[in-house]
Amino acid sequence: MTRAALLVLADGRFPAGGHAHSGGAEQAVKAGRITDAASLESFCRGRLHTAGLVAAALAAAAAVGADPAQLDAAADARTPSPALRAAARRLGRQLMRAARATWPSAELDALAREFPKGAHQPVVLGLTARAAGLGAEDAAYCSVYESVSGPATAVVRLLSLDPFEATGVLARLAPEADRVVDRAVSAGAAVAAGGVDALPAASAPLLEIGAEVHAAWPVRLFAS
Repeated sequence: MTRAALLVLADGRFPAGGHAHSGGAEQAVKAGRITDAASLESFCRGRLHTAGLVAAALAAAAAVGADPAQLDAAADARTPSPALRAAARRLGRQLMRAARATWPSAELDALAREFPKGAHQPVVLGLTARAAGLGAEDAAYCSVYESVSGPATAVVRLLSLDPFEATGVLARLAPEADRVVDRAVSAGAAVAAGGVDALPAASAPLLEIGAEVHAAWPVRLFAS
């Protein structure tokens, strides 16, 4: 195991396709819910404790060897929006391509065969972490960071927000991110005994509704 692999996996330059997605920020900007650093922080905090927690728990469970097909079904059940499910699978497919080229793995190969159109991104992320010799906590941290860094980066482009302010938002959320990771790792470990029902199912209705609205736009800067 090398912890430096976590830096590779979490690096924004890792070709996993995340740069094309705003995590719901584009629609939130259009709706007036994100207008500055303070409202970006509120948006990211809400995302962190809902969709971020769910994704991190799925990633943690996959990293410790839970059945990826069952985790994928659990991810589907926790994602009511068809647009978000489609986006998660697109991201999963792109991550799978990058992961298999970087950390060849029989488990990744098997998942790619089972889900040729893409498994949910958090499931692929957890299995990628496993292939890289990383653990559940590593996978959860990577997932949690993605859940807030994506919107923060997008808002810099969408609003011309000062990048220093956006980075400050991420820094202020760091203690909460630590707590979400702890919850996600515990939930992921509980899957072995309790099945996927042990995973959190925190909801974010505005993200779901916003994703459907955003998917109908004829022109948009980000894919989701």
